[in-house]
Amino acid sequence: MIPLKDDNPTSSRPIVSYGIIGFCVLIFLAQIGLSENELRDFTYSYGLIPSVLMGIDQLPSDLNRISPIGTIFTSMFMHGGWMHLIGNMLYLWIFADNIEDDLGTLNFVIFYLVCGIGAAMSQVLIDVNSQIPMIGASGAIGGVLGAYLINYPNARVLVLIPFGFFSQLLKIRALYVLGFWFILQFVNSFLSSSSVGGVAYAAHIGGFISGVILILFFNKKSVKSNLKKTNKNIKKKGPWEQ
Repeated sequence: MIPLKDDNPTSSRPIVSYGIIGFCVLIFLAQIGLSENELRDFTYSYGLIPSVLMGIDQLPSDLNRISPIGTIFTSMFMHGGWMHLIGNMLYLWIFADNIEDDLGTLNFVIFYLVCGIGAAMSQVLIDVNSQIPMIGASGAIGGVLGAYLINYPNARVLVLIPFGFFSQLLKIRALYVLGFWFILQFVNSFLSSSSVGGVAYAAHIGGFISGVILILFFNKKSVKSNLKKTNKNIKKKGPWEQ
């Protein structure tokens, strides 16, 4: 099930979402311009390594370019290949604009980064001794998907369902599209091995859950803010005259 677009319009231009997409693409283009050795060093320097973050291991001095905590954020903008990048950016393009529209620019930045932190720590806590670098925006994007599921469960999403040589285009409620994505992460997490690298499914799950929890807080905050504005407007208008 590959989402292509939703039917959920926005009232503002999602400049942060576009900025994240643009920055991820630029970083990836820089990555593919590196030699094999340079790319390996770049990944170990700026990717998130659980054992280094937890203080169990240390990087060699030539790779220790930023603090381990800083790699939580740098790793969110790195990708391991074209399909990794395209898949992540597609989901971000489809679903992030509505969440940014709901939260506003600054709150969306905070929301996205905190979801990324939640995703990263979920993967770290699965194996604190892991020396495998983790890279990718999937965890933070998982948070966006969780928020979208809460705010727009009934929005229609156009998806491509491949059947071998045949494919089918369908419009399906976001509840089913994103619910299926979340269940798939659980299934794949049990089928995969975490000792040799691959896909960080725990980060996907942790990011999604972080998004579900955080959006409830942000929604509540937004409602209170709107009520205050309404009350202020009421005080300013004065009585009707007949």
